[in-house]
Amino acid sequence: MLKMVNAAEETQKGNQMLRMSETPKGPQLKLSTQDPAEAQQQIETELPKSTLPRESDLEDQRAAERTKPGWIKCRCSLWALVLAFCLCVVLLGMVYYIHHSLRGGNWKQEVLASPCNSPACQRASVHLSMSADPFTHPCDYFLFSCGPDGSSSKAQGHQREKSRRDVKEKRTLDRKTELLQYLREILESNDSLASSAVQKAKAFYRTCLDTKSLDIAGEEPFLALIHKLGGWSVSGQWNQTDFNSTLSVLMRDYATFPFFNAYVDKDPNDTSGETTKRYIQIDQPDLLIPIEWISEKEKSQVIRETLHPFLASCSRYLALLGSPPDSSSMIHVGAFVSLSSELAVAMAPLSHRKAKGQLSQRLTIKELQSMAPAVDWLGCLQAAFHSPPLTEDERVLLHNLPYVVQMSHIIGKWMSGHELSPSGPLHTFMLLNLLHTLLPALDSRFSETANNFSVVLGHVGVRQGDLDSKPLSEGFTAAPRWKRCVLETERGFDGVLAHLLGINIAGGEAEELVENILSSFKSQLYKLKWHNQKTLQFVMRKGQSVTPKIGTTTEKSSEAELDLLYSEVSVSLDSFFSNYLQLLSLLQKRRSKLLHDDWISADILSVTPSLLGNELSVPMGIFIPPLFHPTYPRAMNYGVLGFLLAKDLLHVLLPDIYSQSVTVRDVGQCVWSRYRSVTNNESEAPPLPTAQQQEVWLQFSALQIALEAYQKSLKKQPADTSISGFSTTRLFFVAFSQVNCDADRYHHLMPLEPSFLVTAVCAKSHLCPTTLQCPKTTRRYSSHGC
Repeated sequence: MLKMVNAAEETQKGNQMLRMSETPKGPQLKLSTQDPAEAQQQIETELPKSTLPRESDLEDQRAAERTKPGWIKCRCSLWALVLAFCLCVVLLGMVYYIHHSLRGGNWKQEVLASPCNSPACQRASVHLSMSADPFTHPCDYFLFSCGPDGSSSKAQGHQREKSRRDVKEKRTLDRKTELLQYLREILESNDSLASSAVQKAKAFYRTCLDTKSLDIAGEEPFLALIHKLGGWSVSGQWNQTDFNSTLSVLMRDYATFPFFNAYVDKDPNDTSGETTKRYIQIDQPDLLIPIEWISEKEKSQVIRETLHPFLASCSRYLALLGSPPDSSSMIHVGAFVSLSSELAVAMAPLSHRKAKGQLSQRLTIKELQSMAPAVDWLGCLQAAFHSPPLTEDERVLLHNLPYVVQMSHIIGKWMSGHELSPSGPLHTFMLLNLLHTLLPALDSRFSETANNFSVVLGHVGVRQGDLDSKPLSEGFTAAPRWKRCVLETERGFDGVLAHLLGINIAGGEAEELVENILSSFKSQLYKLKWHNQKTLQFVMRKGQSVTPKIGTTTEKSSEAELDLLYSEVSVSLDSFFSNYLQLLSLLQKRRSKLLHDDWISADILSVTPSLLGNELSVPMGIFIPPLFHPTYPRAMNYGVLGFLLAKDLLHVLLPDIYSQSVTVRDVGQCVWSRYRSVTNNESEAPPLPTAQQQEVWLQFSALQIALEAYQKSLKKQPADTSISGFSTTRLFFVAFSQVNCDADRYHHLMPLEPSFLVTAVCAKSHLCPTTLQCPKTTRRYSSHGC
């Protein structure tokens, strides 16, 4: 204000001088002296009197000045004030522009970002509206839950931490579920122009969903199949079929392996990757009855608590298949349980077999036949893997030879020397295993029986994932029908679904994202403080040698190739049972193809990258909405999938980073302390456990890598689109803030919400559109970065 007053006074003096300079011009006088007194005398003598101001005129001028109105006197001062104010505004505007230009990097570009109006972006806009905006709620956006029901719920007081954890468990979605949901949308979409193979996959899925037709058909389809296989003694009609003939048919046509598992794969001991040779491999079976390993006795046994409910479920299945509820039915059930129990004794968990050196033992088929003569090994394996013909000199790999030898002894005993042999217990055992294989294609009564048994297992504290068996309910009743149908469709039509998923990565956006993330990951390594130069060189060589590859198939199939591949498949529009039988036959033919062709099945259900040698396999299943879409703004793709990919990359390539760099401990603890200060916990943050410190650092670094990769992308291609009017960098962080609503297999190690990392990164980066200073906290947590 003082400067403005001084400026007004200077302006008034200038106006007075201006009025003096406007006096009439007369003859010009050239002074011949520099002395002031002589110059004054020269002026008075040489100039005419009329050119000099008279004393009276000066008095009149002074009077006029005194009588002027006040508003005229203030006018010049007001103009000076206005001019000074305008000057201040211009200066402040320049400072503001320079400030945000430095912080925003591409500020002008962000303002001009055009909206994305694709259907995928419109759905994403709705999804974003359910997520908290870090720049609108800087104090507690990381405590908001996802979805409309929880968007306003916050933890309060001393229960804040517990409430936050409870909310997280309720809202978590996993990547696999997102993938299955996306595949569901593909299979349920209507596209009359789709290829023949795609149409068959969709028809298969629709018949799987048609539970009404399954209920109408009832048990008749399975009874007809039993009749085709020679009947069974349960119904009193059995043709005394040969044991090995029935076993060969089950293995070849129905992918059912009652007494042992047989599959094709590489030798697990060959880790060089120089050979592509595959072998037939024989392993212990997945018994239907729940068993447990007794380490003291080094043998397995049936879990006693599950014995009675298992007997009840088997009896129920026989009743559904028309067996009368009499003593004869219980004889068949008892024989099935007794045979299962004997087979279980020789089974052992993988860890025990590995310690005993029982894995990958090489034998010829001829040698195997002499050690386990009850099974016609050449005939059964030839049926299962039929092209080209096998010989007795073919080498196979066994992963539990003691079990195979004991199994042969048990089969021989039950085949002829057991008191129940005339009732065909081996044949009944095989058909009940076939029933388990076909459960997804039977009516709701069978699925309800399986579900009831699953509930019993839960009540007795048995976790099916811990068993060396596959109970009747395993993998079947734990999911909604649509999800089970997607999984069954994927089993038979994985090549078709892989082709449809490949559409999302065909434009090059996915490859560019992976390359930029990997590049930023490598540059991040130089920023760490390593314990020694040798460790840095080792990690850098490992990072530089990695070559990313999207997908797991050796080559992508065209629509014409897929149509030819599925040309022999005839999908019924009203019988899922017959469709499922075709699926099983198709699966076994593919296993046979693995033995002789250099062909790799598409693992489209994988959702996490893996490292095989120097090749980083990035699954196609992660390039799906809401994680990724080729029409999304790149800010959103990098903020969501870019972060997840960077995090997975750090986990895969730097599993031991805590012991290699001091940065992990320092940064992890710094972010944790900042989080506690924001949540108004004034006490000093106790040190986190090692695993948690590493996870905090890892996710903090993953967000930095994703942001840096996005900035690299903008340098190559400055134009980007936007959603919901967000600027590009802001959209990056808003999109990331919803990642914590997706499943993360390491989330149990994360002591804080991952979305809080926006605050930590913005305290360090100049790329954030605005600061995230929280006025509620007394600490200046944004003054420096970690």
